[in-house]
Amino acid sequence: MSERIAISTTDAPAPAHTFSQGVRKGSFVQVSGQGPVDPATNEYLFPGDVAAQTTRTLQNVEAILKAGGATFDDVMMLRVYLTKREDFPIMNDAYGEFVSARITSGVLPSRTTVFTGLPREEMLVEIDAIAIVD
Repeated sequence: MSERIAISTTDAPAPAHTFSQGVRKGSFVQVSGQGPVDPATNEYLFPGDVAAQTTRTLQNVEAILKAGGATFDDVMMLRVYLTKREDFPIMNDAYGEFVSARITSGVLPSRTTVFTGLPREEMLVEIDAIAIVD
């Protein structure tokens, strides 16, 4: 049986002390929920701009995937958490542009979008990912 390995990279925001940026076990990679945070400063970026927050959040997800040996072609599922229903089309456009540009297989990952409260007031979006590496 393969061991669980914490994924860690300075190219994504430092995680809280209570969880890892991601975890890999065998071919399975789980990325913890990411937000629109600059990994260099740990500052939340783009207040009020859900498109820019979506792109920054996906960049953080991508950095953790890479550190875990995965790419967006390995992603099976992304979960997007939004604070406002009216932000859905804006997020969807930014998400579609970012993810589509990184998929070489032509098969987009599955996705669920949930409307909820998030840990910080300035966060409009949070995204996590599940990938399986061949």
